[in-house]
Amino acid sequence: MTVTAEREQELLQSVPTGLLINGEWRDAASGKTLDVHDPATGKVLLSIQDANSDDALAALDAAAGAQAEWALTAPRERAEILRRAFDMVTARAEDFALLMTLEMGKPLAEARGEVAYGAEFLRWFSEETVRHYGRYFTSPEGKNKMIVTHKPVGPSLLITPWNFPLAMATRKVAPAVAAGCTMVLKPAKLTPLTSLLFAQVMQEAGLPAGVLNVVAGSSASAISGPLMKDSRLRKVSFTGSTPVGVRLMQDAAQNVLRTSMELGGNAPFLVFADADLDAAVEGAMAAKMRNMGEACTAANRFIVHEDVAEEFKAKFAAALAALNPVRGTEPDSTVGPIIDEGARQDIHQLVEDSVAAGGEVVTGGKPKEGEGYFYLPTLLSVGSDNPILSQEIFGPVAPVTTFATEEEAIQLANASQYGLASYIYTRDVNTMFRVSEQIEFGLVGFNAGVISNASAPFGGVKQSGLGREGGAEGIEEYTTVQYIGLADPYAAKK
Repeated sequence: MTVTAEREQELLQSVPTGLLINGEWRDAASGKTLDVHDPATGKVLLSIQDANSDDALAALDAAAGAQAEWALTAPRERAEILRRAFDMVTARAEDFALLMTLEMGKPLAEARGEVAYGAEFLRWFSEETVRHYGRYFTSPEGKNKMIVTHKPVGPSLLITPWNFPLAMATRKVAPAVAAGCTMVLKPAKLTPLTSLLFAQVMQEAGLPAGVLNVVAGSSASAISGPLMKDSRLRKVSFTGSTPVGVRLMQDAAQNVLRTSMELGGNAPFLVFADADLDAAVEGAMAAKMRNMGEACTAANRFIVHEDVAEEFKAKFAAALAALNPVRGTEPDSTVGPIIDEGARQDIHQLVEDSVAAGGEVVTGGKPKEGEGYFYLPTLLSVGSDNPILSQEIFGPVAPVTTFATEEEAIQLANASQYGLASYIYTRDVNTMFRVSEQIEFGLVGFNAGVISNASAPFGGVKQSGLGREGGAEGIEEYTTVQYIGLADPYAAKK
């Protein structure tokens, strides 16, 4: 059923438009506002408060002021807040899904999937909160007793991207809450509405004032700049492009901040000669077209054995051509728009440059006519030296090249500065083990096109960043380790 305009307006009117600082929704210090647009139409959805440096520092004031008391809060209390938030987000799944579709563009069915995925971080870390153990043991020589504890790292700056508005917020906020850290959340200026609604839910779930502060703004540097220079900030967690991540790490070095960086990706999708091609195409559609290809885990380079390449390309192209790029609120939508016109132009330029270098357009290859920022799902047949293979496309474009040997496949997969996600399709588990051990990626999908899960550690190597989010490892990013050495309690008896 098509979503009505009345339903959209009712939801938008329920979204907070202010800055959340010390438990209160307030106007920006400058009095300026920021327009949020619908990428499917280009029209303004809502205007929100536009934070500047003064607002950012006020948010850090609140976070720093709340840190000591929040750190001493019982783990069970923090866990119950997260569990209530999970229940509340789940209960409002349709609201969150529609809001993401409106501000980011993804089809409503995909947005519902993100709600389930994003909410799971709240449930997972509610369970991890009370199971974050230290250690007590005897020193090897037997002279001391040793205690290792985990303490919250302190006020944290969380910077989220525009492509997964709910999941990227919950993936950072949930472990910070679990560990006992206060936060300043800076959502992307293109998709801040979901974070604002989520922050309201966290308040309703019982999160104390000052623990989570949200400052959305048109200038990321106006918010991050003064915070990174302030010695009260102790951690920054960023998801976004590698160039921005590098600059943030340089800034973080001045105060020796704890950093978590989930940066760019250029995922290889390896299809071996013995692969189930129908399953490989299904996995390719999931790995490439999830979120319109606007994901750091998106398959970017399809590296297919020469014996099956033509059949794979034919089936993959047919599946891409069958997709329907229309506004995500429409019941028959299977592909949403690109986030904005600039991004769409960048994608088309990559396609044109690829064709100029010898690539062949098998299907798609151009923007869709009409309103909004749609781009036709595209398959390119390219040589192994085509320039598009070295780019993070961030759109619905799939370049396919070929290999002859396992060694060549590994070499092509590793021919990238990035090392986040990768995918391997083969019926031979020994091939999977050999290849996965030799390719340089933090994530490997074996005969699976989507592997992200709240219970698994997510992160990359090389220029794709450092640190891990999710899994048992996720909470460690928000803690420091303290060792306490005790004198031998039996010394007096010896």
